Amino acid sequence: MTPLLPPPAVRTARRRDRRVYTRARPLLFALLALTRTRPVLRCGRSVLVQDESAYREALLHVPLDRSAPGTTGGAVRRLTDGGSLFDQADGEHRAARRAVAPLLGTAGVERVRPVWRRTLTEALAPLAAHGTVDLVDLARLLSGVTVCALLDSPADPRAVAEAAARAAAAAVREHLPGPRLPHTGRRAAAAAARLEGLLDPDRSGPDTALRAMLAVAAVNTTVAALPRAAAWCADAGLWEQAADDRLRPALVTELLRVTAASPLLPRAVAADTVLAGHALRAGDRLVLVARHAARAHSDPPDALHPAPPVRSRLVFGAGPHACPGAGLARAQLDDVLRLLAAHRPRVVAARVDRRAALPSWRTLTVRSGVRPTATEAA
Repeated sequence: MTPLLPPPAVRTARRRDRRVYTRARPLLFALLALTRTRPVLRCGRSVLVQDESAYREALLHVPLDRSAPGTTGGAVRRLTDGGSLFDQADGEHRAARRAVAPLLGTAGVERVRPVWRRTLTEALAPLAAHGTVDLVDLARLLSGVTVCALLDSPADPRAVAEAAARAAAAAVREHLPGPRLPHTGRRAAAAAARLEGLLDPDRSGPDTALRAMLAVAAVNTTVAALPRAAAWCADAGLWEQAADDRLRPALVTELLRVTAASPLLPRAVAADTVLAGHALRAGDRLVLVARHAARAHSDPPDALHPAPPVRSRLVFGAGPHACPGAGLARAQLDDVLRLLAAHRPRVVAARVDRRAALPSWRTLTVRSGVRPTATEAA
């Protein structure tokens, strides 16, 4: 039986969203697209892991070197003095997670939620007057405001967001295939130092590196995910679901699954082992493709028919090293969609960011899709 094609609106939404991959990393996206039917594929000393079960097994059961070159933790260690969740293991990692739990847990999120809601209300006001809003600029400001509120930092939110984006963009070149630009490492370290200085001017705190890397993660995932999620709603006709208080939580989870803000997780094997029947050697580089494991490439977001939770959560990792900011991401996107849904915005302009650390728009401009009343038109 021939499978049903997705409706035109879904195809339009998917085509637009693919542009953040095809225009920023065309060769890498082509490689992943061509090999996505292979659950595990060795390419020299690199191993692509794209199947849902193999991806989960790699995170839960394969011994990983958290600070190896070419991994997220390794990049973090090159930028800072280490000790920032991404490059830690065992007891050290558990202690760090306990330290951030008050910030990223339910109580921490609810403490700062009024702050970002004020920012959202002010930034989206032009839509009511049928003006335009750049959702990338909004996401950048929102992420900076949220980070500063979480960390009780008096720094300028836009400066924090800019420094975090620069640090990530430079660091990501450490573990992506392709030529390295001159002085990449030096620029990444300088950006990280600037970020640390913004958040802790006296450099007196014992967790300066941890705070900086939390800012890097929060800013870059927010700027990557929120505009893309809104574009999906606009193009695929999901604003009715976004406006429904009962459906919106499921839609939020679906959109985070489909946008997969961190689509690749670079890791390194610490000891010889076996993954899905494939032998792995110590030192092998794993490229865990969250986008494919969560079926973001094939299953569109739908709050009425959501993916199983065990699959949708994969974009945040799995096991003890899963992203501790998942609750914050869901709460923030929920508020964004709730406020946007009242305007039913449509995308009027979009441009891909070719330099961002994560697949992102450089600008994504929207205008209200609600027709003005006769009084407003006059």
